Amino acid sequence: AHAASLAVAESPAKAYNPLFIYGGVGLGKTHLMHAIGHYIQNVNSKSKVVYVSSEKFTNELINSIKDDKNVEFRNKYRNVDVLLIDDIQFIAGKERTQEEFFHTFNALYEADKQIILSSDRPPKEIPTLEDRLRSRFEWGLIADIQAPDFETRIAILKKKADVENLNIPNEVMVYIATQIKSNIRELEGALIRIVAYSSLTNREINVDLATEALKDIISSRNTRQITIELIQDIVSSYYNLKIEDFKSSRRTRNVAFPRQIAMYLSRKLTDTSLPKIGEEFGGRDHTTVIHAYEKISQSLKKDENLQNTVTELTKKINQK
Repeated sequence: AHAASLAVAESPAKAYNPLFIYGGVGLGKTHLMHAIGHYIQNVNSKSKVVYVSSEKFTNELINSIKDDKNVEFRNKYRNVDVLLIDDIQFIAGKERTQEEFFHTFNALYEADKQIILSSDRPPKEIPTLEDRLRSRFEWGLIADIQAPDFETRIAILKKKADVENLNIPNEVMVYIATQIKSNIRELEGALIRIVAYSSLTNREINVDLATEALKDIISSRNTRQITIELIQDIVSSYYNLKIEDFKSSRRTRNVAFPRQIAMYLSRKLTDTSLPKIGEEFGGRDHTTVIHAYEKISQSLKKDENLQNTVTELTKKINQK
């Protein structure tokens, strides 16, 4: 993702268009988006670069409709050299926003202007995203931001320590990097927590102190993780079925509906990709998982019994 971002920053609309960056929370997507925008403007101060979150884009669209200022709204987002939209997944399910962004995308793309989007998942895994947008998001390059490896985690901690002017022993950084593997935000948070704990207890920073300071975080990470197998086990037992029923080709309602609930919970309670979820349910396609997720999501809005069932199942899963 970083190499692709640099290529786009150096040659907007010529390297990859659109550039679609995805990754989990705290991995630096927003930071990367801002860095691209700043780089482009530093190289060419005349470039018109606009960064916006999808939520702000939607809110501005709503206000433009309410105040009859559609022309001003379109001019703002279609007369730019680079448009960066953060958390684009949140336009899914919003028909008017998707319609407006579809035309904005086309206008910019046809004018050879750079489009950069970020999301917490790839386009094919965004439920209720229109197919015409999904296909356009896949026209350019889809780049994922991975969780940092050990060496990168150490580098992040050293950088944070330098910025904050902190004197942290190397063995403490190694300890943090070994225990916290998820994202930048949690790494930096762990470092600050250790420094605060040292200040409060008036003790020097070492591995023993770091272990004490992070014990709650580390112990919670060592608790049992929610897996698809666990979800299948809980849901199948609740409906007096066997896990094998979820993986079978049976389509009768007494099997199909619980299977859809299990797929829905797998999407909600785990970070597993849609294709992998489908695989765990008898090799089904990811579109089947999307359909199940959307069907249960819609039913939950109006079916109180289903709401109670899903709440109870979620509680059982979390208690295991």
